[in-house]
Amino acid sequence: MGAAKIGIYPYDSIGAFAVRTLRIWVLISVALAMPAPLAAQDATAPPAPERGQITGTVTDANGDTLSGATVVLAGSILPGPRTLLSNDTGFFAFADVDPGTYYVSVSARGFSNWTSPPILVNPGQYVILTGSELKITTAMTTVSVSDSSEEIATEQVKVEEQQRVLGIFPNFYVVYDHDAAPLTTKLKFHLALKTSTDPVTIAGVGMLAGINQAADVPSYGQGWKGYGERFGASSADGLSDIMIGGAILPSLLHQDPRYYYQGTGTNKSRFLHAISSPFICKGDNGRLQPNYSSLGGDLASTALSNTYYPASNRGARLVFENFFLGTGERMLSSVIQEFVLRRLTPKAKNRDWNKN
Repeated sequence: MGAAKIGIYPYDSIGAFAVRTLRIWVLISVALAMPAPLAAQDATAPPAPERGQITGTVTDANGDTLSGATVVLAGSILPGPRTLLSNDTGFFAFADVDPGTYYVSVSARGFSNWTSPPILVNPGQYVILTGSELKITTAMTTVSVSDSSEEIATEQVKVEEQQRVLGIFPNFYVVYDHDAAPLTTKLKFHLALKTSTDPVTIAGVGMLAGINQAADVPSYGQGWKGYGERFGASSADGLSDIMIGGAILPSLLHQDPRYYYQGTGTNKSRFLHAISSPFICKGDNGRLQPNYSSLGGDLASTALSNTYYPASNRGARLVFENFFLGTGERMLSSVIQEFVLRRLTPKAKNRDWNKN
């Protein structure tokens, strides 16, 4: 999918033009409002090393996740061990880890304890311990550290789901690791549903319905009834687009629906990478290929809107007109994603998905 599009609707009026213009100017204003990096730096003070993170999932011998397991991080550079409990899905994460060598030990009632091999954390590195497996106490303690692509992808998605612009707005469909594991069909649908049902996404749909209400587009009329119909249409537009273009087609065509952040190279190469993302994507085989999923999702979503929009806002011309408008919006949002949003996303870091 790349950067999620703002939302497009098949209509043709002066109000519609105003809404489109407002959307694009909002995006441009966000990009222009970003403060430039400070030019004056203390050249004599060495920069502090960037901290990393250690994450993992605790499971039993049957592969079931274990919640409430005690996870301890120890290392010579720590003043003392850091302890936390695995969450409902068995997931744990130690944030703000200074560069160095560590050990992770896991214990749970009824299971034998497990201790990891030495874990080397480099500056800014995310280390994932995949498939830490505990045996019952009557059995000898064993450690199963799997390099399964599916398990690694699952851990990656868990971290991606923490990515929020300004710590608020979902930014789940962006990958900061060029060698990320391919998503399974299950994960593609999971990510689409997670984005669609996020409270901030739903609030955004409500705001967009209000803007359309003020512009009287589509032609549902005014009042609460008109607002409700616009809210429902906006929700249906967003859900159909992300499900078709972000889950169904990527699963059938074996394509990755996420935007791969480049972050390096010249500004020209990064710009070309961003504007080409609606047309070129990475396949599950790791190769670049035509982005049939994104283009097909946009076209199918706008065509599907013909079934529930008013008669005055239907027709093949409007379908293709809004398809091209949506593609342009996606290109612009990808450029902003490449040059602006990473600085506004606290959890956005280049990740090295080590398999320890």
